[in-house]
Amino acid sequence: MFAQIQKRDGRIVDFDATKITEAIFFAAKAVGGDDRETAKQLTLKVLDYLQEAHGDSLFTVEDVQDVVEKILIENGHARTAKAYILYRDRRTRMREARADLMDAVEEILKETNRENANVSNSPSAKMLQIASAASKQYYLSRLIPEEFSYAHRNGDIHIHDLDFYGKTLTCLQIPLGELLGNGFNNGHGFIRPPKRPASAAALSAIILQSCQNDMHGGQSFAVFDRDMGPYVENASEDETYQAMEALVYNLNSMHSRAGSQVPFSSINLGTNTSEGGRKVTRNLLLAYESGLGRGENPVFPNIIFRIKEGVNWQQGDPNYDLLLLAMRVAAKRMNPTFSFMDSSFNKQYGDETSYMGCRTRVMANVRGPEVAEKRGNLSFTTINLPRLAIKAKGNIDQFFNDLDRMMDLAKRQLYHRFGVQSKLRAKDMPFLMGQRLYLDSQDLDYNDPIGKAIVHGTLSMGFIGLAETLKMLVGKHHGEDDGAQELGQEIIRHMRKRIDEAVDEYELNFTLLATPAEGLSGRFVAMDREEFGEIEGVTDKEYYTNSFHLPVGYPIGSFEKISIEGPYHKYTNAGHISYVELSSPPKNNSIAVYDILKCMKESDMGYGGINFPIDYCNTCSYLGIIPKDNCPACGGQDISRIRRITGYLSTVERFNDAKISELNDRVKHV
Repeated sequence: MFAQIQKRDGRIVDFDATKITEAIFFAAKAVGGDDRETAKQLTLKVLDYLQEAHGDSLFTVEDVQDVVEKILIENGHARTAKAYILYRDRRTRMREARADLMDAVEEILKETNRENANVSNSPSAKMLQIASAASKQYYLSRLIPEEFSYAHRNGDIHIHDLDFYGKTLTCLQIPLGELLGNGFNNGHGFIRPPKRPASAAALSAIILQSCQNDMHGGQSFAVFDRDMGPYVENASEDETYQAMEALVYNLNSMHSRAGSQVPFSSINLGTNTSEGGRKVTRNLLLAYESGLGRGENPVFPNIIFRIKEGVNWQQGDPNYDLLLLAMRVAAKRMNPTFSFMDSSFNKQYGDETSYMGCRTRVMANVRGPEVAEKRGNLSFTTINLPRLAIKAKGNIDQFFNDLDRMMDLAKRQLYHRFGVQSKLRAKDMPFLMGQRLYLDSQDLDYNDPIGKAIVHGTLSMGFIGLAETLKMLVGKHHGEDDGAQELGQEIIRHMRKRIDEAVDEYELNFTLLATPAEGLSGRFVAMDREEFGEIEGVTDKEYYTNSFHLPVGYPIGSFEKISIEGPYHKYTNAGHISYVELSSPPKNNSIAVYDILKCMKESDMGYGGINFPIDYCNTCSYLGIIPKDNCPACGGQDISRIRRITGYLSTVERFNDAKISELNDRVKHV
């Protein structure tokens, strides 16, 4: 009857009526039918309708599908019609996913996206991101239940590291002492325990790299001074320094993930008072202070210096000299950052609490010992708080009702991902599970699922844009009004209460995270601005404010900022951090650094740091603030500008557009 039909891509091809019959037949089978003859009769009705509607003119695939739905419904086959509609919708989404994937590949081939400032523009990075784009589409289209997939696509939630949804876990606090003491195998033979500082430091870098190749997040040493201390006890200061310098060099040059980035590494230290531990801390800080080969600012590792009363906080404490050194280095290099062991929520763990540079914290454990080592975050998902506030239109009760509904969805999505991760086998993470780095992984055989081990990990729910949420609900953010501050704490306290209820419900370690939004900071606001328009103080920037932070452009003093953000740390047990932004490196003002840390400590913070510009001339090695495009020393224009982005350091050219906009808006907290 018909000779040709137009495809969706515009091509004209031969018409084949049997394809209509097959589509109707398979839709009928999906609801229990199995009558091909009926499918043929319905096909004839479809052809008759097409002849009547279009005559001899060309029609499209979409025209045919519309008619099939109409004929099925009119002839009493409603259930088959529904199955056909669902099949059609699924095919449409698959086509759109393929088109989106090809668009993404085209952009990646030009330049890697900048969701992660630690990823380069190298060929291997491009290949990794192409695989990442394909993986995301697969999980959204095939594995993740529709309600979770829709919520992510729609911008209600953000499933972080979506490309690794069913492949691996996020991060780990590595038991370095155990690995160095017993030796290990990272794939090509046994590495015996080291005897000298240089070997121990080199193996530490290899351990970080090997572990990151098994996971998608950061890697951390929970107690580096204690674990490395035995290997330097009989070594000279110079030998120890050389080993620590080599570690810093390696962590800034040794690539992981198919060569696309250096390991996202963090090192916790500061409270070990043994001579070996003190020597490690002292020389790592001195090596970091010296910088790389020509004085460049190291990007990694994130050094996190623990502060604890009676150990290093006051003059007379055994490690007070190390705190002074840590502050001096931080005043030049922005690292270390500082964790507070005496905060109300860390004190019960002594000096065991460990952080990562991105702010992740893993301690409480409903399924086993409350320790940091051999545990990590499994996955995290962020809720779009400003969108809930926009939809509530000032109705706070509605906001809380919608928040509960969205938290329930995110909780179920995290549990779904946990179920997928639990089915992974030990052999899927050969270093992580094969070398027994996770609690209770020692009993896993090569083909065993890893569920019994990863029950010790955390499932974290995060949030973004508390400041914009408050602006939408009450007209002011928590820095502008005491009432807004009270509401802000009520919101986050409410979220923590719901999270704790999830712990009881599932007997798993659900936790609340102050999300370190990097790529996400611009994604949510762009979607909300398109849907709801530009709203002053809410959607009028290129980014949402991170977690509970005050807006970066809000003028406020250091101590006041700290006192406002401090109360939120105790609720966010999956991780938190607060910063003070300075106009220049406080290299000759250790008193100011101490005063900032003292205020953070008194404000019950768990983790904090100081930010300032660090510019470096690659021509003459000038280090300082370079306000213009030319180096003040040599006139050169090859300038590296180091800034902090979501917890770690990077050069500005690797920031994404939203983070560059945020960087330009940052004011100094004088």
